[in-house]
Amino acid sequence: MAIGHTLLGLLESGPRHGYDLKRAFDEKFGHDRPLHYGQVYATLSRLLKNGLVEVDGIEAGGGPERKRYAITDAGITDMSQWLAQPEKPEPYLQSTLYTKVVLALLTGRSAAELLDSQRAEHLRLMRTLTDRKRGGDLADQLICDHALFHLEADLRWLELTVARLDPLAKAVRG
Repeated sequence: MAIGHTLLGLLESGPRHGYDLKRAFDEKFGHDRPLHYGQVYATLSRLLKNGLVEVDGIEAGGGPERKRYAITDAGITDMSQWLAQPEKPEPYLQSTLYTKVVLALLTGRSAAELLDSQRAEHLRLMRTLTDRKRGGDLADQLICDHALFHLEADLRWLELTVARLDPLAKAVRG
């Protein structure tokens, strides 16, 4: 995920402090991987240096000064360009799972056991995501659907690989 562009998008609704940006990010995008405050402030510093945000105000308080950040016109332009650019599909041609299957075959270990174990892990995660989807709002349902569709594709690959293990073992060893 492009954290910088995500923070720019959150700033389009109005100026915010770093703390507020972190909370908004975590609420909308960080269910599984919340941002660390250090990431927020390092990213804001880079955006500030690049002219995509500006300090909109500084508040003194009992602790350190609190800066409020606002998106600049250059930031809005950058954000618009980023949103308009399609993401490159990730073909997963060098996945860790594929590597493990080939190495299991090369070393005489059971690739079938590895694939069975992986299948069980995929199904466990799919159950967890399905439960989360049932209780989530529309945004959470959409992200869970995205993950579930990818896991379903992985399961199809696992089944196909199990069906081709003998010829694959010959090809890998030969």
